Amino acid sequence: MLALYLDEDSMDQALVAALRARGVDVITATEAGMLGYSDSEQLDYATRQGRVLYTFNRGYFYRLHTQYLTEGKVHSGIILAPQQRYSIGEQLRQILELVSVKTIEQMKNNVEFI
Repeated sequence: MLALYLDEDSMDQALVAALRARGVDVITATEAGMLGYSDSEQLDYATRQGRVLYTFNRGYFYRLHTQYLTEGKVHSGIILAPQQRYSIGEQLRQILELVSVKTIEQMKNNVEFI
């Protein structure tokens, strides 16, 4: 199962608790001591930890993904969700579905939209 890293935009405590209750390995930017770091630093941290980054910052992280590929850099994967479009329950359902079918190798340098 994929391990997740939730950046500052997406680290809702109810979502984190629900994911953990279902056995998902998840860490937040707060827990990692990464508050205030740039988006590229967030992605680099997630990659060093072997975690897929989950964020609502769709535009910037998609551009960052493209930049990484262009520069030959590697990341552990990104899950992009529209902010305030889905309830916690819907985010949970979609994340659980994704982490149950994708491997870390399949997520490497990949972006998934929910």
